Amino acid sequence: MSIQKNQLEIRGASPADSPEIADIYNHYIRQAVVTFEEEAVSADIIAARIQEVQSYQLPWLAAELDGRIIGYAYASKWHGRYAYRFSTETTVYVSPAHIGQGIGYKLYSELLSALKSKGIHAAIGGIALPNPASVGLHEKMGFVKVAHFKEVGFKFERWIDVGYWQCIL
Repeated sequence: MSIQKNQLEIRGASPADSPEIADIYNHYIRQAVVTFEEEAVSADIIAARIQEVQSYQLPWLAAELDGRIIGYAYASKWHGRYAYRFSTETTVYVSPAHIGQGIGYKLYSELLSALKSKGIHAAIGGIALPNPASVGLHEKMGFVKVAHFKEVGFKFERWIDVGYWQCIL
């Protein structure tokens, strides 16, 4: 079942959203290889990350439904060197209860639009592989695969490949 756009509010996240964002993210830390973090993060850590992203004038968005955060997306600096200032790494997570309802697409649409309006030229998404859902979302958004690194992550007692997809905005 897809959630209608008018039922879903996508807005800028704030540190006050960090407990719900941490809950979503911690599910993936504990249950999946889509993040290489292995220890749950606190709401305070998420609040600091939101503030850091926003301090670079980059967006951190929250998807809210019925007063609850059900997903989020943000862009972070690709690398620290000044010449990379027009490139970002993009991230999106959706609550497990809302997977497959178009939330990731709506978040990414808003995120890419915000990045383009800020003069960002390239968005880059890293994907732990295999992950057909994330690959499908990125490619639907216009990303193309540009790199594949074999066995660069180790989580849950197994090696994990990582691919990179890029979208020129």
